[in-house]
Amino acid sequence: MCELMVEAQTEAFGDILAEDGHHPIFWAAKLHFSESSVPFYNFPYTFGHLFAGGIYDRAKKEGPSFAKSYRALLADTPIMTTEGVARKHLGVDLRKPGFWNDAVARSLGDIDKFIRLARQVG
Repeated sequence: MCELMVEAQTEAFGDILAEDGHHPIFWAAKLHFSESSVPFYNFPYTFGHLFAGGIYDRAKKEGPSFAKSYRALLADTPIMTTEGVARKHLGVDLRKPGFWNDAVARSLGDIDKFIRLARQVG
């Protein structure tokens, strides 16, 4: 896990981190990311992860033409509700389970992939 963390940080930050600037145990040091008894910490991360995944799915589906829509979505985020942004730019109703079910299914697929990779390492 520590090696994967350093690889992820290297990919994300490129050469802006000093060689000793990586945080190999970041995945384990930020316990509030996975603390299930305190929803205050979890909800924003979970919501953001699932919503961003839905946007990513749309971008993959539409390809390069999605860039213009994405810029418009970003421009509306500080002035509209999340429900309004999703309805206007993604054509989805966040009050209905479809969008969220797809997002959770995508995350479960990521978990399955993680388990497969973790078994290969150790």
